[in-house]
Amino acid sequence: MSSSIATTTVTATPRGMKSDAVKPELDSATNGGNDHDRFFWTYTEEPHRTRRQAIIKAHPEVLKLCGPEPLTIPLVLAVVTLQILCAYSLRSTPFLSWPFLLTAYIIGATANQNLFLAIHEISHNLAFKSPLANRLFAIVANLPIGIPYSASFRPYHLTHHKSLGVDGLDTDLPTAMEAWFLDSVGGKAFFATFQILFYALRPMMVYQLPLTGIHAFNIVAQVAFDYAIVRFFGGKALSYFILSSFLAGSLHPCAGHFIAEHYVFGQYSRYLDTSTGVKSAVAAPDETYSYYGVLNSLTYNVGLHNEHHDFPAIPWTRLWKLNEIANEFYCDLPCQHSWVGVIWQFITDNEVGLYCRVKRKEGGRKVGGGEAKGHAQPLDVTR
Repeated sequence: MSSSIATTTVTATPRGMKSDAVKPELDSATNGGNDHDRFFWTYTEEPHRTRRQAIIKAHPEVLKLCGPEPLTIPLVLAVVTLQILCAYSLRSTPFLSWPFLLTAYIIGATANQNLFLAIHEISHNLAFKSPLANRLFAIVANLPIGIPYSASFRPYHLTHHKSLGVDGLDTDLPTAMEAWFLDSVGGKAFFATFQILFYALRPMMVYQLPLTGIHAFNIVAQVAFDYAIVRFFGGKALSYFILSSFLAGSLHPCAGHFIAEHYVFGQYSRYLDTSTGVKSAVAAPDETYSYYGVLNSLTYNVGLHNEHHDFPAIPWTRLWKLNEIANEFYCDLPCQHSWVGVIWQFITDNEVGLYCRVKRKEGGRKVGGGEAKGHAQPLDVTR
């Protein structure tokens, strides 16, 4: 395997602080005896709670930025309408033709990525004041995606916030098997191409959520919509939705955010000490990275990811204001400069791979499925 990521364990430090002392190897108790597990393992609390408290202390006015953003509602409806119109216009176009494929990649994938991230916003109750209205509206945003997922996304995603980096709870984390098996240029290219499938299937492999009424309604509504599309527009229209969703999570510029948000990249060199000839980390890496480029305009400012994790209750339209008010907390944090560059480096750089994630054994809790056994240090994360 090609990756040369160092195996590190960060020693315990006071609550909310990072450690500068790390061990070059994981002991068997930490990694379960798995010699292939080379993630960054830390015993510290996730950083966002500590920074949030510091920002609130320094700038209490940021709390006024929290709350729903009504602009999300017409934008979602506009993109849903756009996708339906595109599907209708392609109803008689051959699937394997340039007009179909280019429309799906340029318009469809961008639109469905936008809807993915609209559902992300809505999962934080940031479209309506009513939680039920948000659940139902997420199902509307889900329609052009073709596959029902909004109801299950919410608890998995909120658990990601409540349990950032917690092994067995944060389903955004690659498993040790994924990281080992895909630890090559070809493996990483495969992951980047099919990452939407990994994000769709991995959560169910980590733990399963109970079926609720909103899950059932999500499925029924989606199946009814898909049936109507096939009945009135034809099978190619539904194929357009499915292909758009696949491309939105594949080698598409906007899909770079999936990798850019939490993988340790070029910044990794900041934590290396090669004086002994063996790579070993000398500090815990940052575990969330923002991106401040133009593609934020298509993706509900999801690039402002440190800001989002610090204050999940602040909607996309006010994240820039948060950055402006509390800029001293963000200006020195490492960030990504290109989502396209992220995908390229992830695939080609031998020192970047699925192992480049920070993990912790304890902390956090499960949302939508009760408390998880063995994670006895719940974190207070505002959502």
